[in-house]
Amino acid sequence: MGKRILAVYYTQSGQLKQILDNFLQPVISAGNEVEFLQIQTVHKFPFPWSIPVFFDSVPESVDLKPTPLEPWKTNHNKYDLVVLGWQPWNLSPSIPFSSLMQDEDFKSIIKDTPVITISGCRNMWVNAMEKNKKLIHAAGAKLVGNIALVDKNPNHLSYFTIFHWLGTGTKTRKWGIFPKPGVADADIENASVFGETVQKYLKNGDWDNLQPQLLKQKAVDVKYSLMFIERKAGKIFKKWVGIINKHPEKRSQILVLYKYYLHIALLIASPIILFVDLIFFRPFSQKKNKRLIEYYSGVEYDPAYSK
Repeated sequence: MGKRILAVYYTQSGQLKQILDNFLQPVISAGNEVEFLQIQTVHKFPFPWSIPVFFDSVPESVDLKPTPLEPWKTNHNKYDLVVLGWQPWNLSPSIPFSSLMQDEDFKSIIKDTPVITISGCRNMWVNAMEKNKKLIHAAGAKLVGNIALVDKNPNHLSYFTIFHWLGTGTKTRKWGIFPKPGVADADIENASVFGETVQKYLKNGDWDNLQPQLLKQKAVDVKYSLMFIERKAGKIFKKWVGIINKHPEKRSQILVLYKYYLHIALLIASPIILFVDLIFFRPFSQKKNKRLIEYYSGVEYDPAYSK
C-alpha cells in the first residue's frame, strides 16, 4: 500500500517546484500519494524584485515575523512524510515559509511526523536551516533528512548573478558572459537521485540512517569558507535589524546604509577576513571546525549552535 506524502513549497521563480518535481518523481512512480501545497500569502512578494523592495524584507525575515496567509487546506490531517520545500532570504527562511511553519493548524499536521527539508538557493543556507530546525522542533515534528541544492559558482560571481535574476526575472547569463544564476539545471534534474534514496527509507518506515546516506550522495555540502562568513554575518544581520526595530521611522534610510554595508562586507571585507583566519586561526581550530561542519550537515537540533 502506498504512503501519503505532503509536499509544501513557496516559489517566486518556479525553481523550487522544479526541484520538488524531480525529487519526488521516484516517490510518485513507486505508487505513493503525493499532495502538493503551495504557500500563498495575502501580501504578494513581487518577482522580479526591485532592489529597495528586496531589502525591505530583511527585518521581517530575520525576525521570523509571520505574514498573513491565504486560506489553505490539505486532503488529510496526517501524512507518512512531509517534504518542506523552502528557500533562504537574508540568512533566514523566507517569510512565506516561516509564516506557514508558525501556523497552528499546519503545526498540528506535522506533529509527530517525519519531515524532510529541501532547498534551492545561492549558497548560504546554514543560518536559515538552524531556524528551520527550531521551528520543526517547536512543532513536534521529526527532521529526518535535509537536502540543500546551491549555485556552485564562486561566491562573488553568484552574488552578481543572483541580483541579475532577481531584477530581471530571467535565469539567463548576464551580458552573455556571467554564468547562469541559481541551481544548475543538471543539479535540479539530479534531485531524483535523492528521491530514490528517500523512497527506500519511506518504504521501510525507518529513517535513522537516511541523512548519512544523503551525505554520501552529496545532498549537503557545507563549505568552511561560506559557513565562516555566514556565522559572522548572521549575528551582524541581527544587529542591523535591532537598529531598524529601535528606529522604525528611519527604516528606509537604515536599509539603504545596510545595502551598501552588505556590498562592502561581502565583496571586500570577507576575503580579507578569510585570509586572516586562514593564517592565524584556522590551523588551530581544526577540531572545532570539523565538529561544526558535521553538525550543520546533519539533522539534529542543538540551540547552542544557533547562538
